[in-house]
Amino acid sequence: MMREKICGASFSNMLNQGKPYLLTVGLQFGMAGTFIITKACLDRGMSRFVLTVYRNLIAAFVLAPFALFFERNVRPKMTMNVFMQIMALGFLEPVIDQSFTCLGMQYTSASFASAIMNAVPSVTFVIAVILRLERVKIKEIRSQAKVIGTLVTFGGALLMTLYKGPEINLFNHPNTSHHKLDASHSQQGHKHWVTGTVFLCIGCLAWSSFYILQSITVKRYPAELSLSSLICMAGALQSAVVALIADHNPRTWVIGFNITLYGPLYAGIMSSGIAYYVQGIVMKSRGPVFMTSFNPLLMIIVATLGSFLLGEQLYLGSIIGAIIIVVGLYSVVWGKAKDYKVITLPSASAATKETETQQLPISSTHK
Repeated sequence: MMREKICGASFSNMLNQGKPYLLTVGLQFGMAGTFIITKACLDRGMSRFVLTVYRNLIAAFVLAPFALFFERNVRPKMTMNVFMQIMALGFLEPVIDQSFTCLGMQYTSASFASAIMNAVPSVTFVIAVILRLERVKIKEIRSQAKVIGTLVTFGGALLMTLYKGPEINLFNHPNTSHHKLDASHSQQGHKHWVTGTVFLCIGCLAWSSFYILQSITVKRYPAELSLSSLICMAGALQSAVVALIADHNPRTWVIGFNITLYGPLYAGIMSSGIAYYVQGIVMKSRGPVFMTSFNPLLMIIVATLGSFLLGEQLYLGSIIGAIIIVVGLYSVVWGKAKDYKVITLPSASAATKETETQQLPISSTHK
């Protein structure tokens, strides 16, 4: 009986320790689909402003019933400070990040956009250090691992961006020849590549700032579902105002039973609804740097799915850069794991002392 309790406790402990990793990795797979389906919507001519509005509006309506039901007794009181932070979160991610990322993706590609977003861990780490949310002690190995891992990850993403190398056909896809025929067409838009990169960098900065602010807000308003639905609603309202000012054509708001409906539906539920909720859970225990350190996996997944499903070409530079990114990712995660152990060590020892104290009267009575 005692052995079963010990095995059950160890399995539960292992599950709790692995939960942030499983949630974060699963989230990257879900968000990879958002990049591909968003690119398909933009190629069909859907307005990026309308896409942002519908995406966040759908996410808000999907999350709101769950928030009202599951958090009706634990929802904290709304304060003016928290309300302003929610409005800022709605402006940073839905308005700035999603709009500029979609605009940059129109000038470049989904794979390139996901590659640029690998700068998010580096930017988040720098902002966290500036705001003293992340401590760096150069003499400690765990801090060195985080700094080196961040630089290595950024270097791998930069290599994927600047160096292509020879083509590598991993999958024989019928669209491969189609992409080769469209090579001249893609070269015509190469002059917009730098402009698209600048837009993606703006979105990257907004995304990093969103992670930092969300990690602060979720501690003051610890109701993840309610917070996520409020952020989506705030983002939908603000992006609707921007859309009405920027695009006066009422036909852009019309959607049908095609990619213009499925795209916002998937992106809203997955990347604006579930993503905010999962991010809030993970960042409450591990912080924003841990959350963003898994973003390089997004680029690898998008490149693989794009090659397998869409017939996009893979290059030697992409494979080498992906390997470098995985090494840097492991270094950052290892350093954050050491941080977590240091933080939880006092509580673990206190729990041990408490257990020993509770067992003392039993042992004396037995004697």
